[in-house]
Amino acid sequence: MIVNAVYKESFGSYKGNPFIEALPEILEPRQVVRSIKSKIDFNQSDCQASSSVRAHLISQMMGQFFYPITRHIDLEKKLSIMIRQGYVGRNLKDGSLNARLQNGYERLMSGKDDVIEFPQVNSTALSLAFIGCSGSGKTTTLNKILSTYPQVIYHPKFNFTQIVYLRVDCPHDGSLKSLCLHFFRAIDQALDSNYEQKYALKRHSVETLLNLMRQISNHHAIGLLVIDEIQHLSVNKSGGAEKMLNFFVTLVNTVGLPVVMVGTPKARFIFEGDFRSARRGAGFGSIFWEQLAKESNFTQDDGTLRKSEWNKLTDHLWKYQWLRKADLTLSEDIRDRWYELSQGVLDIVVKLYVLAQLRAIDSGLERITVKLLQNTYEEDLKPIHPMIEALQSGRADRIAQFSDLVVPDIDKKLLQLQSKLDQKRDEFDEVLEYQGHELSIRLHRMLVDLGQESPLLVPTVKKAVAELPEATIADLITIILDWLKEAKLDLDNNETKSASKTKVSTRKTKSVKQKDWHTLDSDDLRFQFSQRDESETFYEHLKTNTSLIFDVDDWLPKAG
Repeated sequence: MIVNAVYKESFGSYKGNPFIEALPEILEPRQVVRSIKSKIDFNQSDCQASSSVRAHLISQMMGQFFYPITRHIDLEKKLSIMIRQGYVGRNLKDGSLNARLQNGYERLMSGKDDVIEFPQVNSTALSLAFIGCSGSGKTTTLNKILSTYPQVIYHPKFNFTQIVYLRVDCPHDGSLKSLCLHFFRAIDQALDSNYEQKYALKRHSVETLLNLMRQISNHHAIGLLVIDEIQHLSVNKSGGAEKMLNFFVTLVNTVGLPVVMVGTPKARFIFEGDFRSARRGAGFGSIFWEQLAKESNFTQDDGTLRKSEWNKLTDHLWKYQWLRKADLTLSEDIRDRWYELSQGVLDIVVKLYVLAQLRAIDSGLERITVKLLQNTYEEDLKPIHPMIEALQSGRADRIAQFSDLVVPDIDKKLLQLQSKLDQKRDEFDEVLEYQGHELSIRLHRMLVDLGQESPLLVPTVKKAVAELPEATIADLITIILDWLKEAKLDLDNNETKSASKTKVSTRKTKSVKQKDWHTLDSDDLRFQFSQRDESETFYEHLKTNTSLIFDVDDWLPKAG
């Protein structure tokens, strides 16, 4: 999408540069969080939805959940500086951009990199090496941050089209020529142009394509070039790591184009040459994203308690449960096991959580427990066990074998669990019952949450919605509760007419088979018995995992 430039006066070396003054305002950290944080559609009443509906609601977490932490805010700040700083040396008003365009044209026509028609303009562009294992959220974070900028801005006053950022994936064949082709394709997608047809599909040499790439970068004043999956570049097919690095450095120094090189630890070979090459490859430094560390909460200098990033992330995730018996607070036992099984790799943290909820519904457990997390890991995440074990070991040599940490077939596993839940036809389906009427469905779920599940509920909801079409949902709940109370009183009166008024009724205790004890409430001893490991006694389980056992040994010294 192309937007017309709207200029806002800037400051310092940014002042008077149309490319910079047409950009959105610089964001403060809190504004960054609000801009890139994901919004999950969660309603407490949805916990009463059918299994198949809840399976779809839970699965939305896979693609939508994103919770900003410090590393995301720091990356946004660096990209913000890189984009603006790169434009300082390319200005429509002071002639610096025209000088670059003319020099680029001379290099293109002569085929020589050192040709200069006009005095060389100093480059203000920076480069950044961004390394992290797959699943650490590199690409997702970059896309979130870049989405806060318009990709293409048209300047009517100068009849100029500016590309703020361009993201290019490295080709799997690993050659620089293919990378150039991907660059032209990305330009065409942004501008609806035909550069790929015009240049890339012809038999140009790599050197000619590189010169064309540089010239087009200036012609559209690209603000930031993101080269993702850089580990795919092949030393053999690209003429060596030094040639690849020279290519990227030329984009920064000659064209003035800021470049972010994104990859897994396998891309380190590009930067691990001599000191000079390593310094050039990361002009703005390098970022290495390891898995999230497991840290405790800490007290600040002013005495206030702050959550660690791991605790903050997991507490936020814990809110999104579509389980009928979900615990309100996340226990430290579950949090510890969660980390042990995911090792803080963000992608696995979320996927383990999603799969655990689907298993909780399928089994009837309807809550997340330590045992459930362990079973989910053992059964659904078998392909990543060697990788997790390598991370658990902390040994660099073992971890290096799994630099591209991925969770294969995860979508297939989700579909299998969803299909299994869809087969539960004996379950009440409020969507079918109310023929998809959203207000009725929402009312039904909220009333079930309030403990109003009874044969009278469906007809009462239908009656209220039909007779009171203008009423708000709050008014409808109050009215339906009154009607249900009246209907229950009438029913009780009819049942007790023939009975003595002094007769005391006794409630029959519901018998639950042992195989279903895991579906009982968390404070039920039968449920706790179902959760114990075979290697421990029931007493040991209660003492370790609950507060039901009085610790005499701990109490006596305190009492004395």
